[in-house]
Amino acid sequence: MSVDLLWTGPADGPVLVLAHGAGAPMDSPWMETVTGLLAERGIRVARFEFGYMAARRGGARKPPPKAEKLIDEYREAVAELVSRSHAPVVIGGKSMGGRVASMVADELAAEGTVSGLVCLGYPFHPPGAPEKLRVAHLEGLTTPALIVQGTRDPLGTAEEVARYPLSGAVRVVWLEDGEHDFRPRVKLTGLTSAQHLSSAADSTADFVRDLG
Repeated sequence: MSVDLLWTGPADGPVLVLAHGAGAPMDSPWMETVTGLLAERGIRVARFEFGYMAARRGGARKPPPKAEKLIDEYREAVAELVSRSHAPVVIGGKSMGGRVASMVADELAAEGTVSGLVCLGYPFHPPGAPEKLRVAHLEGLTTPALIVQGTRDPLGTAEEVARYPLSGAVRVVWLEDGEHDFRPRVKLTGLTSAQHLSSAADSTADFVRDLG
């Protein structure tokens, strides 16, 4: 099955596959902003949509399936990309997209297909359910991984994540007072979403380049 890839950034840059979150498409304002910032930093971003989200463009209101049901679609997207590009490949995504990528990272790295993983706002647990952890596979992860997370993210705060036994391959970069979309409380902190998105892009671009 052919996968439609949306490319952003220089043709000769290292490649980052970036999947969308559960509720917004690959060309949402947040995704557009982040991919634009990464492109400015020399990263070539390849976006794609899971089938349920692509179906919404035709009017179907399909809910997101469980992340495990999307693993094969992520594999297909990476296979499509690898068939077109010989650049180093890092996989990742926003929220759910990053979670799905994390579930195939070690498998694809063992094949020599990818060199790293980036999760922008990892959903460590569902909203309001901190007891339902999604970290078991991250405890033994061997693929170099970067998680960029807001300290106030309701799907995994800094205080919560500090208690999780994450693999030594996982590096977490914290954005002070950031929510799940990295937005801070401007009046309280003086920080802005633009600053946090720029910082997230800096950390991601450095990570992807270093793996290249």
